Amino acid sequence: MCPYSLSRPGGVQGQVLGLARTLTARGHAVAVFAPADGSVVPPDGVELVTTGHSTALRANGSVAPVSVSPGAVRRALAELRAWAPDVVHVHEPFAPGLAYALLAAHGLPPIVATFHRSGGSVLYRLLGPVARRFAGRLAARVAVSEAAASTARQALGGTYEVLFNGIEVDRFTAVAPWPTTGRAVLFLGRHEERKGLAVLLAAWRQFVTAGPVAGTLGRSPVLWVAGDGPETAALRRSFPPSDSVHWLGIVDEEEKVRRLLAAEVLVAPALGGESFGLVLLEGMAARAVVVASDIDGYRDAAGGCAVLVPPGDAHALAGAVRGVLDGDLAHAGTLAQDEDCATHEDCATREHWLDAGVARADAWSMASLAGRYEDLYRRVVVGDRP
Repeated sequence: MCPYSLSRPGGVQGQVLGLARTLTARGHAVAVFAPADGSVVPPDGVELVTTGHSTALRANGSVAPVSVSPGAVRRALAELRAWAPDVVHVHEPFAPGLAYALLAAHGLPPIVATFHRSGGSVLYRLLGPVARRFAGRLAARVAVSEAAASTARQALGGTYEVLFNGIEVDRFTAVAPWPTTGRAVLFLGRHEERKGLAVLLAAWRQFVTAGPVAGTLGRSPVLWVAGDGPETAALRRSFPPSDSVHWLGIVDEEEKVRRLLAAEVLVAPALGGESFGLVLLEGMAARAVVVASDIDGYRDAAGGCAVLVPPGDAHALAGAVRGVLDGDLAHAGTLAQDEDCATHEDCATREHWLDAGVARADAWSMASLAGRYEDLYRRVVVGDRP
């Protein structure tokens, strides 16, 4: 069960669909219950049950497209009972919508919950004891990161198994890169303050003003800005479309993957509130060099394979992007190192860097995550094996 509309791209939506496809490929019967808007076309490889149209609600510094229709919830709950699954897996169980009906209902299969949110939550504060009582109905609690586990634990108590967000790595080998005549730098995300797009655009202006990048050979760098949000109109006025800034709007999953494959650099300039930097791992899987803010969620995901800069620092971000495009990784920013990357000299080789990133992404594959969830489903349905 996904609380957010599948008609909008998003991290939770991507995880739900990827996990559903992977579990289906592993021989399970899987249905995704989620809101959807407009003319609904089920995602490839997914059996979809719609739970109403979405309404935009502000939450955690973002805008959540959730369904709050009581009639849609009743219909979805009836379909769930008729479908009679062995286990119900709810993502973000305290987002508005069907999840509350599931937690209040009786006679349902065991409910596994995955918590994605990091940072404070108005809903947690408003619900208080009610949320804690409902949380007691959960058969198992999972968090996608230590940050997400800490947020849920402070609000609800209880224990949480920390897993991760998974990547469908095979999707990065099945399509051709998006055509481009310039060296592409890509931003993927919602256009809101928390995601740091304004910082990136200010950095890009500095980058362009500073002059050509070494070795471009007429292929001037271009910034691809994907997505939309409450800041889109204002940012487009301040940074209008040009030869160096391309506003893409919302892109579908296939175009996103192809853009990632074509990009030399993926920039993730979020200011905070990120429980896990899945987009960093997607960039690594596509063999793009990742430049990201040095924040908890991104630092954990980077695992030694990203260039990190102070959040909100446009000058540092511009320098990091220039350093990457110049081929000078050692001086692009703070190299997030681990035991596989012992010295700056080792990391400064682009191919070494990209190979390490691909290996990092492979370790977080959706297939590995699906296996962990299979074990968890089995435990809540039939108990631990002897």
